[in-house]
This record gives sequence, C-alpha cells and structure tokens, in this order.
Amino acid sequence: MATKLSEMGAADMRAAMIDSQLRTNDVIDPAVVGAMGAVAREAHVPAALAGVAYMDRAIDLGGGRALNPPLVTGRLLVAADIRAGQRVLLIGGATGYTAALLARLGAEVHAVEEAAGLLAAARAATPGAAIHWTEGPLAAGAPKAAPFDRIVIDGAIEVLPDALAAQLAEGGRIVAAQRDGSVTRLVQGVKTGGAVALRSFADMDVAPLPGFAAPNSFRF
Repeated sequence: MATKLSEMGAADMRAAMIDSQLRTNDVIDPAVVGAMGAVAREAHVPAALAGVAYMDRAIDLGGGRALNPPLVTGRLLVAADIRAGQRVLLIGGATGYTAALLARLGAEVHAVEEAAGLLAAARAATPGAAIHWTEGPLAAGAPKAAPFDRIVIDGAIEVLPDALAAQLAEGGRIVAAQRDGSVTRLVQGVKTGGAVALRSFADMDVAPLPGFAAPNSFRF
C-alpha cells in the first residue's frame, strides 16, 4: 500500500533532513538549504516510498536508476554555486527533484532525461516549473540550447564526454560524481581556455548514470 505523507509530516521530515544530514556536512548555503526545505522530495519518488523519501541513502526509481541521497544533491548544488538567471544544464533529470531545486534557485533549467517513464514522472511532479525538458541520451546533453553557465550531472560517471564539455560556456562550472575504481568522488571543474579539468572535493556513495562508461583502454 502506498504511503502518503501529511503536509505537516513532510515539513517535519524536511526540517530533520536539513538539521541532521545537510547542516552537519557542510551544506549551509542559505539558498540551497532554503530550496531543499521547500521542494517536496516525496513527490519525486515512487508513491510506496514516500515515507522514506528523506532518508540518507539513494532511493530506487527502477530500471537501474536511483534518486541520490539528499546530502549528495546538496553538496553538488553548493559546489555548482548557482545564481539566479544562469542557464543550467541538468544531466539525469530522473523524476525532476534536482530540476525543481534548480528552478527554485532561479536558474533557467534545461534538463535531459533518456528514460521515458522517468521523464513522464518528472513532468507530472513539476507542473508550472520553468524547466525545459529534453528526452534523449544523457551523454549527448542539449547542444541546441548551449552554451550553459553551469552543468550539473546528477549521478556518477566514469568519463566526461567531450560533447558535454563543449556545451559549457568559457568560465562556466560543472559538477558531477566520478568513479575511480571502487571509490566515487564528487568533482567540480571550471572551463578555462576551452578545457575542463575535474578535481575531487568529497568521497560519497552516488547513484551511477548510464552512458558514461570509460572505454576499455581508459581506466583510472
């Protein structure tokens, strides 16, 4: 049976998430905390899992995809340093949670999702939000809408495709998670001289995204 949350119950869970998961782990940016305290995470998970929407681990969305733990999302958004009016490309829109947070932060959001079922759920969960959705391969991005001030890759990758790096504006910032053997690290980079070098800033358990595997000849 699906679990439904009352508005008060969900608000209490969001407050607990902020106090116990975010603020204690360097997610203290007022804008990010405010957005994560306002967006209903339970609207972006399967109905039967609404009661555990705010737990500190990934939530299975089916088809090999998952919603990242709140702390991963918070750390990525803080590192991305989103400013109102910026054009942001979100790779791995999934059920729309991170897209909704980006819209709440005032970004012009272009979100890419390749799974039709997840995209339908995302559209249903974000009615009226200023989000431009693109259905297609995650690794391809949204070249027709480029360049972007920020790129947020909402999941773990092995390599950053040149096609995505090319869509980042000079001086723009990209954030993601990158697998290095058995370890996954949050990474960030700024495009300088047409190149993007990623550097790690935290080790975390991050849900993988399809389409970003390294060639056999390229392994860390």
